Amino acid sequence: MDFDLENPLTHLHQLHSDDASLFLTESDHMLSPSYLHTLLSSPSDFAVRRDTVSFISQCCSNSNIDPHLSYLAVNYLDRFFSSQGVPKPKPWVLRLLAVSCVSLAAKMKQVEHNLFDFQGNEGFIFDPQTVHRMEVLILGALKWRMRSITPFSFIPFFISLFKLRDPPLLQALKGRATEIIFIAQNGIELLEFKASVIAAAALLSAAHELFPIQYPCFRKAIINCSYVKKVNTPGGK
Repeated sequence: MDFDLENPLTHLHQLHSDDASLFLTESDHMLSPSYLHTLLSSPSDFAVRRDTVSFISQCCSNSNIDPHLSYLAVNYLDRFFSSQGVPKPKPWVLRLLAVSCVSLAAKMKQVEHNLFDFQGNEGFIFDPQTVHRMEVLILGALKWRMRSITPFSFIPFFISLFKLRDPPLLQALKGRATEIIFIAQNGIELLEFKASVIAAAALLSAAHELFPIQYPCFRKAIINCSYVKKVNTPGGK
C-alpha cells in the first residue's frame, strides 16, 4: 500500500487514520523552533533552502510526477535541515540531497522511478550507491518517521465540518485549498505552524474566495472544533 498524505497513519488493517491520533501526533513531525529563525537570520541558509527546493522541483518536473510527491520530498528536506542544520552551499551536496529526498518520497508513494530520469542530463549525476548512502543519512535524521503528517492529512477532517453536500463544490474547495498549500511550501513563512493550522487556513482562504456568503459559517465551524481549541490554542483554551 502506497503512502497516502491524507491518511498518513493508515496501515494495512485500517481504513482511515484516527482524527484524534492525527492531532496528537502532528507535534512529532514539527520542525525545530530555531529552524525558521535560522532561515530568517541567515541569507546564506535561506539561499541553501531555496536552491535545494528548486532542485527538488527540477527532479520532479524531469519525470512529470504527482505534485504530492514533490511536496513530500520538500517536507523531508525541511525536517532534515531542522534536525541536522543547514549545510554549506555546495551545489553537489544540495543536488544530492534533492535527489535523495525525491527518491525517498517516490519509494514511500510506491512510484516506479529511475534515478537518472530524476537527475536529467545537466549538472551532477549521482549513481544509485551514492544516493542510497544519503538516503540512509536522511532516514536516520528523521528517525525513520517517513509517514509525514502534512496539511493534506487534515483536509478531509476540516472539510467535513463544512457540511457541503454538493460533490462538485466539495471538489472545488478541496482543489483550491490544495493549490494554496502547494504554493505556501515554497516560502518559509508557514514553517513555524502546525500542519493542522495550515490546513485550516488554506481551507478558509479557499472558502473566502469561492463561497464568500457561507464563509462566516465555515470559519465558525473550524473555530468551534474541539481539536483546534485543545491542540492549537495556547493553554488548550
